[in-house]
Amino acid sequence: MANNKLKMGMIGGGPGAFIGAVHRIAANMDGEIELVCGAFSSDEEKSKQQGAILRLAPQRVYGSYKEMIRREAELPIAERMDFVSIVTPNHLHFEPSKLALESGFHVVLDKPMTFDLAEAKQLKEIAAKSGKYFCLTHTYTGYPMVKEARQQVLSGKFGNIRKVYVEYPQGWLSTFLESSNQKQAAWRTDPSKSGVAGAMGDIGTHAFNLAEYVSGLQVTKICADINIVLEKRKLDDDGAALLKFNNGSSGVLFATQIAAGEENNIKIRVYGEKGGLEWKQEEANTLLIKWLDKPTEVWRAGTGYLGSFASHNSRTPSGHPEGYLEAFANHYRNFSFCVQAQKKGEQPKQEWLDFPGIEDGVRGMAFIETVIASGKSKEKWMDLKT
Repeated sequence: MANNKLKMGMIGGGPGAFIGAVHRIAANMDGEIELVCGAFSSDEEKSKQQGAILRLAPQRVYGSYKEMIRREAELPIAERMDFVSIVTPNHLHFEPSKLALESGFHVVLDKPMTFDLAEAKQLKEIAAKSGKYFCLTHTYTGYPMVKEARQQVLSGKFGNIRKVYVEYPQGWLSTFLESSNQKQAAWRTDPSKSGVAGAMGDIGTHAFNLAEYVSGLQVTKICADINIVLEKRKLDDDGAALLKFNNGSSGVLFATQIAAGEENNIKIRVYGEKGGLEWKQEEANTLLIKWLDKPTEVWRAGTGYLGSFASHNSRTPSGHPEGYLEAFANHYRNFSFCVQAQKKGEQPKQEWLDFPGIEDGVRGMAFIETVIASGKSKEKWMDLKT
């Protein structure tokens, strides 16, 4: 797309981190982005260690995100980073994002957006004032067949949407893993780092985002049952919610991390008056289109009959699986195209703008706070307010 790659800085993603490496692979996949600097850990030595592993220039590896953003902003425009990717735990999302936007850098941020809804609302205002692009990495809406699913619903072919089912079962926290110094389990189950929610914040937000994206609707009310199955655990590891949407339809969402034997089989079904659809990550290249009065259709990724949004986000011919990393990479790629267009003073294409952003982040935090509040309350139905 452009003569020069976008220059990326990273905050977090140091030794032993999981999601940082995923972000780096995704950003690198299409040759549009180059990692040039980083503050990979709050421990300066660990940050330097990660920088050396990634073969970065030592002077571009920093001991803190504040130092990185300040010093990068002092560099000539042609040399400094164009945007920052923030891959820290939830409690370290807001301040780096705020500083980066206010310092003139675009932002890619891992989900959920902030520690709480108040921070999310504040960040929305900061992003609007900055004029910079903001991408929130809700991975699953990056899949080609999820994008096709959304376009199928928006086409109106199913009539009015009546029912949405979305689920995200995992089993990795079926034991008290956080007691074994497992890094991912430790921070995700710690209220001081994760916020008010455990499973609902970690994977429930993915299910919520997927439901709104594919259906084209917005959740207005939630009635939740939230559980802590392992007694010593401090945050929810299981839950379900009844949903009401802004067109009057209803839905069901469940997210659990104690479903022993389950991996990451996020799944969605949407039903309208005339038919519906089904997609699940374990068969990500397939979209089922279901009809009231004729056989189910099997739509496949990489085929010529798909719409422009799915086609734009596909890299391989049909039959060659594209998965989690490619879906992640689609967000980075579309984000990078928009940033490059802005640099050139051009208008981005609609397909490029189709990545999760600040509004998704605010709604995700509103979902977290509403679903937990409903779970704790005897007055179960609660309005989702942003």
